[in-house]
Amino acid sequence: MSFRSSKNGDNIVPFPGRGALSAPDAASLPPVLIVLHQESSTPGRVGNALRALGYPLDIRRPRFGDPLPETLGQHAGAVIFGGPMSANDSDDYVRREIDWIEIPLRERRPFLGICLGAQMLAKQLGAPVAPHHEGRVEVGYYPIRPTAAGHALCSDWPEHVYHWHGEGFRLPDGAELLAEGDDFPVQAFQHGHAFGFQFHPDVTYAMMHRWTTRGCVRMDSPGAQPRHLHFEGRAVHDVVERAWLKNFIAGWIVRTPHAALLEAAE
Repeated sequence: MSFRSSKNGDNIVPFPGRGALSAPDAASLPPVLIVLHQESSTPGRVGNALRALGYPLDIRRPRFGDPLPETLGQHAGAVIFGGPMSANDSDDYVRREIDWIEIPLRERRPFLGICLGAQMLAKQLGAPVAPHHEGRVEVGYYPIRPTAAGHALCSDWPEHVYHWHGEGFRLPDGAELLAEGDDFPVQAFQHGHAFGFQFHPDVTYAMMHRWTTRGCVRMDSPGAQPRHLHFEGRAVHDVVERAWLKNFIAGWIVRTPHAALLEAAE
């Protein structure tokens, strides 16, 4: 698979420093839309970080019939999480989710896609999603390299992050590459107020236990790490990844000023 990069540096507005990160009055905060794909799925650490900032979570599962809103005027932002399905699947809910991403893009709301959610964002922006050309996967901890744009956006990126995927995507036209990898070069990107992560900073310790037990078939794929290395990697890398995610979420969710959110909701 070939990949493109972008030089659209005008998109990069640095997140506030740690000392400047503070939530608005929690009593007036609108919810964050959370899109999950399995009955047992949770928003993990992303949900924990948002709740800690005072944001309620509006959890929906379109796969099981939950509707998606026609506007994000009543929401602070939206996150689409991962799942075992592909952004290339023909299921109606997959197509509807990809089409729906046009709303946060048009309304300039904070949007975050994680793994499958990032692939859906890439497809909405016109980029192809496909398996690795040698059939390799990333399942476990793998290194990423933040770009100059990534460093300009936020500091203290983790050197290794947790992955669980067999497909990747090209960098969409007009997007900024924030972090790159080896087998899957596009690891994080930004398009306006929308961000996509190929990796899984949302995974909790309990989630890792479930995935490495129920997803053992994926762990036999080329490039996947054996189960014990997932937990060894977590012991080494998790503190940095968790701290980075907390700071990222705090900066991402306030990219649209809270006052503008309230005005749009009226």
